Amino acid sequence: MQQHVADRTPRVESGAQEFRASPEDAGVELTILMPCLDEAETVATCVAKARNFLERAGVVGEVLIADNGSTDGSQRVAREAGARVVDVAARGYGAALLGGIAAAKGRFVIMGDADDSYDFARLDGYVERLRAGDMLVMGNRFAGGIAPGAMPPLHRFLGNPVLSFVGRVLFRSRIGDFHCGLRGFDRDAIRALRLVSPGMEFASEMIVKAELAGLPIAEVPTTLSPDGRSRPPHLRSWRDGWRHLRFLLTMSPRWLLLYPGLALMALGIAAQLAIARGPLVIAGVGFDIHTMLYSAGATILGLQLVIFAMIARAIGCVKGLLPVTPAVARLWRAATLERGIAAGLAIAAVGFGLAVYSVEMWVDTHLMALDPAAMMRYAIPSVALMIAGAEIVFASFVLSLIQPPVGLHAGEPR
Repeated sequence: MQQHVADRTPRVESGAQEFRASPEDAGVELTILMPCLDEAETVATCVAKARNFLERAGVVGEVLIADNGSTDGSQRVAREAGARVVDVAARGYGAALLGGIAAAKGRFVIMGDADDSYDFARLDGYVERLRAGDMLVMGNRFAGGIAPGAMPPLHRFLGNPVLSFVGRVLFRSRIGDFHCGLRGFDRDAIRALRLVSPGMEFASEMIVKAELAGLPIAEVPTTLSPDGRSRPPHLRSWRDGWRHLRFLLTMSPRWLLLYPGLALMALGIAAQLAIARGPLVIAGVGFDIHTMLYSAGATILGLQLVIFAMIARAIGCVKGLLPVTPAVARLWRAATLERGIAAGLAIAAVGFGLAVYSVEMWVDTHLMALDPAAMMRYAIPSVALMIAGAEIVFASFVLSLIQPPVGLHAGEPR
């Protein structure tokens, strides 16, 4: 039977504020959470479906509305339909959900929009997977069915597939629908991830951090219907799509910075070595010192990207956005300030040695003009090596200031 609790309307000033549950709330297994901003047309229908599910399934639970400043009377409509309402002052989709999660009484939370596009009467698969031990249960609308008119073509054939593919590649995820709004989770496990995004990218943050932390994740088919509102949705396709993509890239310095940097370094060094002894002709196309100069630039840029990747990873670990994995812990133990200084000085010394050799060649000609092509084969790598060495030395000092705690780690290397 559904447990009926007295209606209370706490106000959450911050999305992370904790709701203090009373002793009688301890037996609540499930909170069905709906963020709400001017959903008076549909919120009562959603609450009724959710309450019917709790009664039919025999789940001890509650329906919670996290209201984000509605001015159309949504709060009153929701209470009259049998929901508990918490007012969340911080604006945004993510902020509303953070406030709702903090106020939830259930061990498990199933969240979904209050626009009647998701069927809250059919949550059996979510509850089953949560009880089986999965910490996050995602809905998959592409597997369950999308009704005509329920999802704009731009979202259905471009936005969702592309962003979901990017998420699967960057974070080795198997989730097919990254942006399904109907999802369930273990409340304590998700709160431990320290989610912070106030906007629509909150949906991506939950999945990314759950993957990074190694939480058990499942996916169940779900359906999507046209919403019942007469007003336009809050979602802004291009703006919110970019915010999702930006978050995915920012949370993966490996793909955004490290891999491109290593590729540039490898290509730049290979090209310089190939041209070091003289012009290189491939299929009738000649490559000489001009190519060597651009290759040196690519090498320096690649090194900078690798350094940025290390700095970004360190900052992410210190801020709790990224886990300190065993691989990262080994890297930080090896990459000490002293070793970085030694490596940088050694590389710079090689470059300086090439510069000295160039000067000696000039002296041997009694300081007369030299063949530019011959001299640039020494000057270009000389300058590149000295710059690279200096960058490594100074980057080592920066990294020593933000080195993450290596004694803690979670999840698998990313």
